[in-house]
Formats: sequence, structure tokens, C-alpha cells
Amino acid sequence: MATILTAVGFMAALGLLLALMLVIANKRLYVFEDPRIDQVEDLLPKANCGACGEAGCRPFAEKLVKGEIDPARCTVNAKSMNQIIADFLGVELSARERWVARLACDGGGNVAYLRANYSGLPSCRAAALVAGGGRGCTWGCLGFGDCEVVCDFSAITMNRQGIPVVIEDKCTACGECVTVCPKDLFELHPVSHRLWVACKNLEFGDQAEHHCEVACTACGRCVQDSPEGLIQLQDNLAVIDYANNALASKVAIERCPTGAIVWLEADGTVVKGRDARKVLRKGTKGALPAV
Repeated sequence: MATILTAVGFMAALGLLLALMLVIANKRLYVFEDPRIDQVEDLLPKANCGACGEAGCRPFAEKLVKGEIDPARCTVNAKSMNQIIADFLGVELSARERWVARLACDGGGNVAYLRANYSGLPSCRAAALVAGGGRGCTWGCLGFGDCEVVCDFSAITMNRQGIPVVIEDKCTACGECVTVCPKDLFELHPVSHRLWVACKNLEFGDQAEHHCEVACTACGRCVQDSPEGLIQLQDNLAVIDYANNALASKVAIERCPTGAIVWLEADGTVVKGRDARKVLRKGTKGALPAV
């Protein structure tokens, strides 16, 4: 009996000692967490999309409470909800310009030739691993819609020619499409960047058109017609310097023969210049012709 009592007493003492150690450790190692973090997180959309530049809504809430970031950085929340967060934290809500995803390709199946018929997993990333995909243009969109699949906001739809269309009103600039595209065709831009080159083909002249009817041919007309410094040719491709975006206008697109450089209206309408050849073909372009 004495042995049992001794064992029970020992276990009780050990339990009390461990409990005391836990209490002391809790006091010594306690890290204060501002209770406002939970409240702010509840006001966020919990999309965890990363459009704000943080890993998720929780880290974003933590930085908001610390005053290290602006509530307007959350592009998924409604402006009214961001204003509520700003009022709760006692900060000003900045007038931050919206950003959206832009696609640097318009070479759908009706204008871009095929050099091979890809038969495999219906994925751009999978097709790109097989000799770069089946399109004649090495730089062009493969059209399997990986970007549409990863977009959690239904901001990307595939048109009938297999080209992604970004719905600006729904786009949050989360960057998922930028990450998933194996051809690096997506970029994030402020909505004020209305002048856009919808091409990444680096071939020159007839060789570029040989693969795609709407490719940039490096003719230089947009450079000639634009204010100095706005557009330049780099590696046979027109490149816009958005540091001079205030100089941009529809003048730059008017003489483009292929319609590779376009103007994007606020309602999403794509405007091509007066000299751009009309594309009438509805069906698939087919195999590359002999050179």
C-alpha cells in the first residue's frame, strides 16, 4: 500500500511541477497579438489570392494593423469595404489605380498556322513540353485555357478561336494567369495603359506573318507615328515605354498593317487601326504553307 501511495504522490508532484513549468513558459514566451488582426481579417474577402502582394488575407491583415500597407491594396474587396477597414484602423484610403491582366497575343486558330497536331493532355503547360506546342508561332498562345482554369474570379474566358479574353471588371490582378502561362504572355498593368502590343513574335516581316496574320512585323510605322520615346523596336517587336504613357493615343495604331498594336477601351473593346487588314476567316487556319 505504501508503494502505491508513494507512486501516486510522485506522479501528482510531477504533474504539478510540469504544470508550473508550463505556466512559467507561457508567461515568459507569450507573444502579444493585436486583437484587431482578427477583426480586420473578418472584413477581408478571404480569397487568399495574393493580389495585394502578401501570401494571404491573414498576413495582409497583420500588416494593415501595423500600418505597413494600404487597405486599397486589396483589389478583391469592394471599395466600400476597404473604406470600412480604413475607418476602423483610423487611416486614409488611397485612390489606388486598378490593375488588370493583359494578354500579349491575338493569334487565334483563325489567323495562326499550325505546324503540328498536338494530341495529349489538354493543357498549355503539357503541350509546351512537346516541342513548344503545335502553333507555328513559337511565342503564341497555345489555347488550352490553363489561365481560365486557375482564375478564381471567372475573369478569363476562352473565345471561339482559343484565345483568352480578360474581363477587366472581374480581374483582381492576382497574377495566377501570369504564373501559369508557359509562354509568359500575361502581364499586369494599370487600366490606364490602353495602348497595347498584342504580340510577342520576334521574327521580322514576312517571316512573322508566315506564322500568324496578326503578328508584329517590325515595320516601324507605330514608332514613326508616335511621340518620340513612346514606342521603340526591340528584337523585331514594338515595345511601349509606359513611363511615357501620357503620350499614348490611338494615333499609334492607325497604320499598323496587321493590327498587332491596339487600343483598349475602358469597356473592354479592342480597337484596331484603320489600315489593319480585316480578319474574315472563322475556321481554323490549318497547317503551315510551304515557304
